[in-house]
Amino acid sequence: MRYFSSRQHVVDMCKTMLERGYLKATEGNISVRIPGHRLYAVTPSNYDYNRMRVQDICIVDFDGKHVPDDPGALGLVPSIECGMHANIYRERPDVNAIVHTHQPYASALAFLRKPIPALTDEQVRFLGRQVAIIDYAPSGTGFLAKNVQKKVTSGDNAFIIANHGIVALGTDPDRAVFNMALLEKVSLAYLLALTTEAGKVYTIPTAIREVAFSKLRKDEKRIAAQITEAVEPVRVPEAEALPSADAVAAAQPKTPEHGYAISEYLDVDDTMRRLKALVAQPVRGLRHDAMLDVLAYFDTKCQASKEITDRAKMRIPGGVQHNLAFNYPFPLAIDKAEGAYLTDRDGNTYIDFLQAGGPTILGSNYGPVNEQVAEVIRESGPVTGLFHEYELKLAEIINRHMPHIEMYRSLGSGTEAVMAAVRGARAYTGKKMVIKVGGAYHGWSDTMVYGLRVPGTFRMNAKGIPFGATFSTRESFPHALGQLKRKLIENRLRGGTAAVIVEPLGPESGTRPVPKDFNAQVRRLCDQFGALLIFDEVVTGFRVGMGGAAGYFGVTPDLTVFGKAVSGGYPMAGGVGGRAEVMACFGSGLDGKSGAHIQVGGTLSANPLSCAAGYFAIEEMARTNAPVIAGAAGDRLTRGLQRLIDKYGLPYVAYNQGSIVHLECSGVMLMDMRNPLKLLKENKTRKRLMEQMGAAYTAHGIITLAGSRMYTSMADTDDVIDQALARFDQVFAQVEGV
Repeated sequence: MRYFSSRQHVVDMCKTMLERGYLKATEGNISVRIPGHRLYAVTPSNYDYNRMRVQDICIVDFDGKHVPDDPGALGLVPSIECGMHANIYRERPDVNAIVHTHQPYASALAFLRKPIPALTDEQVRFLGRQVAIIDYAPSGTGFLAKNVQKKVTSGDNAFIIANHGIVALGTDPDRAVFNMALLEKVSLAYLLALTTEAGKVYTIPTAIREVAFSKLRKDEKRIAAQITEAVEPVRVPEAEALPSADAVAAAQPKTPEHGYAISEYLDVDDTMRRLKALVAQPVRGLRHDAMLDVLAYFDTKCQASKEITDRAKMRIPGGVQHNLAFNYPFPLAIDKAEGAYLTDRDGNTYIDFLQAGGPTILGSNYGPVNEQVAEVIRESGPVTGLFHEYELKLAEIINRHMPHIEMYRSLGSGTEAVMAAVRGARAYTGKKMVIKVGGAYHGWSDTMVYGLRVPGTFRMNAKGIPFGATFSTRESFPHALGQLKRKLIENRLRGGTAAVIVEPLGPESGTRPVPKDFNAQVRRLCDQFGALLIFDEVVTGFRVGMGGAAGYFGVTPDLTVFGKAVSGGYPMAGGVGGRAEVMACFGSGLDGKSGAHIQVGGTLSANPLSCAAGYFAIEEMARTNAPVIAGAAGDRLTRGLQRLIDKYGLPYVAYNQGSIVHLECSGVMLMDMRNPLKLLKENKTRKRLMEQMGAAYTAHGIITLAGSRMYTSMADTDDVIDQALARFDQVFAQVEGV
């Protein structure tokens, strides 16, 4: 179908406006300019917007003539007001979307012949100096089209048409709908002011007055509900000194004790209350003009990145090899990483809060580790295919800091490690069922692509995975210990539960943080039902502290999955470790012992390069106490963000678990299938906001993970964090309504 995306924009606008009460049945028409053509897509004449489909949208040229549609189409004719739309598009090249709808408040103001003066700064910025009234002309005539054309030359973006409702113009579909909503708001306010003005009597037809006032009362209730659902912001006085990573680094003894990155565990109940309040409210993103500046940054400052990533789409599915690199509006190509900074192909420098997804706790491209790894590789090369001493050294240093890891098997990634842990648990227990927490990410293996990222979605993301692969996987909602127990009871009838796998901070690295006693409670349930407890410490291993999350919480899992940090940011980062009795399954029979054995491994899984890098990185983290310093940087960043959120009166939520910092602006990751209608209606909007905020941070020199999560490192000094906070300040100042 030709011009599909433009047609889809029209349908999406119709749905949005129906939901918000701006359209009823056939009361109005909507259009979107088709880029690169003197054409636009417009709603058909006299057609129910509830039933609108992409193929129903008509294509019209700038002379107002209907362009013949695809063969087999319904043959619908465009709105009788298409000439008016054509005149606007010809006259105003800046306009890319138009809304024309009939509203009672507009009829009231037209009846009074009262244009709306400049009432607010927001109105002037988006609608223009005034909302003028366009003289009456019969519907669908050239007279009406010309009357509208004369008025739009003013550059304003909203008009009241005598006896024909209103017209709202936008630089894009979202802005046109926004301007429609803003026009309704200022119109109602002005109408209320006119009808209550002392010493004057305005005669408005009763029916119009009642509809307008009932709409106003409804809006008051909605606004009141939003205020009720909001929470008191975290107050951070200007006089309060922020936590200091520099002070923590300077205070380290010559042989530091094992400390932990989490200086104080967060109040989970309060944090979840704030996150739920964020999801309950409408989204708050950047002003349209600010978002255009963000996109202009990418267009003008990141041309080399765009050129190479566009080329990559010809040879790489999606254009990048890892999901972390998927960024809006396009991926950045990075040439240099050092400490707390990244530099792209265009020479732009960014503060790096991605840190390769979490493994580089020492900071990127850490020299002392690189030098020692290079020395080993000069001797052995990156791989031998046979045993190398650093395989043992890595296993020994992990055991030194995490005594519950009695044996360790190196693998290629966190995904492989999860696969091995699940297989080992089933072999050791003789049971088959595995329970995960809904929303958690445990890699992309067939068994674990279940309830992915959104709790309660079961196999929604399991395309290409046979039903048999997830037949023995179950999910439990986050925090729901009662539901977890019920799953364990149910599984008894299915052969029992082999393992429960959890991220010890909560799904998605603490995006849904767990109460501090959660892991201990899960441990007790596993013991009660004879299931193994698997900790996924792909992110938390060494980042929470040298003892990992298990050491911090004082809970001993049977198996622990590692990734990322276990090789200090070098490739082949993964492994599984735990009790010697359970780990005996991973011997593949090589130890000569009888019993259950499983097949795992790979030629490159324990290569000298990765094992030496892991050993030296862990040694350096212990020597420098990097996890604790990185945690202090996370504390400083979080407290500063909370101060900025309060300063600008935003509904955003900032919290951290040591060096893992969360900045939620949309709350999309907090939605689940307990409220499927809200998920269906808002998921796309909230996801888009998260992407746009991530782009805004990038345009201001900050790299984050998907615009909602940040990892601090030992390289993040107080000065680096303060630079970042100044940049966040610039972004927050451009949020709609600030």
